[in-house]
Amino acid sequence: MSPGVVDFLFRQLVAGEPPEDVQWRKEGSVLGEQPAGAELARRLAEVDLESLTPGELFDYVRAAQRLGVWADRLREAAVALYCSPERMA
Repeated sequence: MSPGVVDFLFRQLVAGEPPEDVQWRKEGSVLGEQPAGAELARRLAEVDLESLTPGELFDYVRAAQRLGVWADRLREAAVALYCSPERMA
């Protein structure tokens, strides 16, 4: 774990709080609930991976996978449009 995560977990322990950051849940959609799209891409790009707990890192990876599937669908739709007979005329 990074020093930032260790520091965070220590402060949570001393304060008697759970070993996870629950404040971010109050600020909007959690990554696991954020729909795939541009906003999810922006949020993923802004995350400092070294500061994530193992559980948050797992959620990050799953969100990145969803974003990848979404991007693949966009690419496939663009290729299909590019290769359509109407475009060749």
